[in-house]
Amino acid sequence: MTRGKRTQAAELEVRLLREGIIESTHRAQAVVCDNRGRVLSVAGSAETAAFVRSALKPFQALAVTTTGTLERYNLTDRDLAIICSSHKGSTQQVRQAFNILWRSDVDPSALQCPIPPGKKSPLEYNCSGKHAGMLAVCQARNWPLNTYLQRNHPVQQLILGKVAELLRMPAAEFISAHDDCGAPTYFMQLGQMATLFAQLASGNNLDMERIVRAMTHHPTLVAGEGEFDTELMRLTEGEIVSKGGAEGIECIGREGVGMGLAIKVMDGAGRAKYAVAIHLLKQMGWITPTVAETLSEHFMSLGKFKRLEVVGELSLL
Repeated sequence: MTRGKRTQAAELEVRLLREGIIESTHRAQAVVCDNRGRVLSVAGSAETAAFVRSALKPFQALAVTTTGTLERYNLTDRDLAIICSSHKGSTQQVRQAFNILWRSDVDPSALQCPIPPGKKSPLEYNCSGKHAGMLAVCQARNWPLNTYLQRNHPVQQLILGKVAELLRMPAAEFISAHDDCGAPTYFMQLGQMATLFAQLASGNNLDMERIVRAMTHHPTLVAGEGEFDTELMRLTEGEIVSKGGAEGIECIGREGVGMGLAIKVMDGAGRAKYAVAIHLLKQMGWITPTVAETLSEHFMSLGKFKRLEVVGELSLL
């Protein structure tokens, strides 16, 4: 990420209105970067850092697309979509994650993601596709399966190397911690997250282009019916690639343009990040008024008596 000066602007405020009266507020920051890492616009600071959480999944998927694993096990774009997903454990999604393991001859008992409360299998956990993809790479490369989540494991070092290469910084400089699923996630600036998604959507890399195609062609696998990422990608028909993460993270790329948007709601509220995304996508002209209205009805109208509104704009640099 490059900048000529420290990028600081007013934060965004998300308000929960009950019959027009403010009941709660959330603060949010957002950054737009191009695929060269240049900050184009900001609300808050491009240097605000947070864990990228599940928004990292399209880049963790590079371990699968760059090693020949897809071809070796005849995996499809549907498999790649579930590798990038934070799914809801539907029958369709669980079967797709299982398909990766079955084709790569890995027993489901090798999965080290948790079993969701009230469920019977780690395949039903929202990150099971990502874990299945990591295991498939390990199987293809003859790497140990039982330690695949350790930071120094070859599959995790491969992923870290890909991310470091995209951001043009040494891998040793990344701060990592374990995500809830047990896999490493990384602490990075919002500008770096936006840069990653700008590169993802730029169309300049065949491996990332295939990841985008898988996500946008199979959006229901990426999240689920009625979920924000799924509905945004479905409504924009391949023009937008979107992947959220826990604790108020949402990252979006505009296909073919080489621009990425990263959002962080400071208190981690999921409802607020969707409102901010809709507000900013409409402001930037990345979605049509019709799409914005459809999304607003679903994600900003919270019932008969309450709704969300966003106050503030991105500042151009």
